[in-house]
Amino acid sequence: MNQKDNWPVAEKKKLMKRRDFIKQTAAAMAALSVTGLTTSFTKDGVPYRKLGKTGMDVSLLGVGGYHIGDRFITESDSIKLIREALDNGINFLDNAWHYNNGRSEELMGKALLDGYRNKAILMTKHHGRDPKTAQEHLETSLRRLQTDYLDLWQFHEIESMDSVDKIYSSGVLDFVVKKRDEGVIRHIGFTGHSRPEIHRAMIEKGFEWETVQMPINVLDHHYSSFSQEIIPLLVERNIGIIGMKSVASGAIVKEGIATIEECLRFAMTLPTSSVVSGMNNLEHFRHNLEIVRNFKPMTEDEIATLLDKTLDHAQGGKHEWYKDKV
Repeated sequence: MNQKDNWPVAEKKKLMKRRDFIKQTAAAMAALSVTGLTTSFTKDGVPYRKLGKTGMDVSLLGVGGYHIGDRFITESDSIKLIREALDNGINFLDNAWHYNNGRSEELMGKALLDGYRNKAILMTKHHGRDPKTAQEHLETSLRRLQTDYLDLWQFHEIESMDSVDKIYSSGVLDFVVKKRDEGVIRHIGFTGHSRPEIHRAMIEKGFEWETVQMPINVLDHHYSSFSQEIIPLLVERNIGIIGMKSVASGAIVKEGIATIEECLRFAMTLPTSSVVSGMNNLEHFRHNLEIVRNFKPMTEDEIATLLDKTLDHAQGGKHEWYKDKV
């Protein structure tokens, strides 16, 4: 006799409800992946996808800017990692003006010398909520990165409705559009990892955003979910989707909830243009490179199995410290 045959009726109903929820969620995700992005082409075995309405082709795996400048990596190893990525089919580079007090941008700038800038789709981020601050951050980033233009410049860490209001009322949007018209920046986006409703407000207030960056991982799918609440909106508007926190700042792997491969495959199965991964050593980069080169979208059954085994770990957002608790 199956042990579940002896369970109380309430427990059986609870299990059936959970299974139905997982099945419906997996089916919805599988449908979204079909209607979303597909691979445009491959380069050195790495899949490329369109970055929304920007029209740019970006590698499905992106190099995270924070980790290439942290205290655990030497300057020479950081430069080597970035260049090895660019030499092996990865073209999307992430950064921000404040990462490691500027060290991340400075090291990336050195890595992009000797012709490597031409291989990269270079993105960095800023905290400008008014034109003056935005200009200061832009000038600083351009100097550190040793370039005269950015492929993508994103408003960083939109974590409150107050930030949304300031961006839409201070004149800073006029400033960034002017810089885009001048060719100093080519495309405009924003990032955040606090609450999906803040992303929705940024989008629905009317500016024509070209990209949005947000947490996309197996735990997010269960709690205050960007992937469930925001991705459909972005697909509908052809806004480029950039994933981050694919392992929830390492918690998913450290706690044994899922493997790196499962995490990356999950994020890449969604209509994500590029999944930015923090990598501060060559071994980590080469492992991720192998995963993206062998990437195959998850089946509906694989999605359901992964969602089922991660559901309990996601409750209350305990492993996603960067989200506001609701």
